Amino acid sequence: MKKLLLSLVAVAGLVYGAQAQTEKGNFMLGGNVGVNSTKVDGAPKADFNFSVLPSVGYFISNNFAIGTGVGYEYDKKVSEKTQDGAFKVAPFGRYYVGLSDQFKFFGQLSVPLAFGQLKTTDANGDNAVKTGTTTKIGVELAPGFAFFPTKRIGIELSVKGLSYENYTLKAEGTGAKVKTNTFGLNADTFAPRLGVQFYF
Repeated sequence: MKKLLLSLVAVAGLVYGAQAQTEKGNFMLGGNVGVNSTKVDGAPKADFNFSVLPSVGYFISNNFAIGTGVGYEYDKKVSEKTQDGAFKVAPFGRYYVGLSDQFKFFGQLSVPLAFGQLKTTDANGDNAVKTGTTTKIGVELAPGFAFFPTKRIGIELSVKGLSYENYTLKAEGTGAKVKTNTFGLNADTFAPRLGVQFYF
C-alpha cells in the first residue's frame, strides 16, 4: 500500500512539474527572432529579412496565456531596390497542449500591427531615399513546439502558419495609397522562428 501511495505521489509530482510552467497566474517572458537571406541571380547582393519581437504573457487559466510582443522588422530587397523598416506590436493569445513531461505543442493567435517607412535604393542596395509610409494589419495563427529543459525555461520552434495581412503604402508627397491584401498558409520548415521563453 505504501509503494502504491508513493508511486501516486511521484506521478502527481511529475504531472505538476510538467504543468507548472503554464499554470494560471504565471508569467512568460521571451520572444522570437527571425533571419532570412536570399540571393537572386543577377543581383549584386542578397535580399535580407530580420525581425525581433520580445514578448510578455500572463496565464489567465491553466495552459492559456494572453500577452503582447513589441519589436522591429526590417526587409531589404536588393532585387527590387527597396528597404522597409517598421515598428511592430503583436497582441496574442496562446494555448498549450502537453505531449510529455518536457514537450508541449502550442497554437498562437496574434494580431500583428506594423508601422514603418518604405525606401528605394540604388542597384547595390545603397543610398536609400524615403518613398512612403507603410501600415500592416494582420491576423496570424502559428503552431509550434516548446521544449522545457528546466521548469523555468522553454525553447520554442514555430512556423508562420495561416495568416492574413492588409498592407497599405502611402506615397511620399502625393499621399496616394496602394493597398494589398494577402491570405496564405506558410509552413516553411526551412525558415522557422526560434524563441526562448522564461516562465515565472
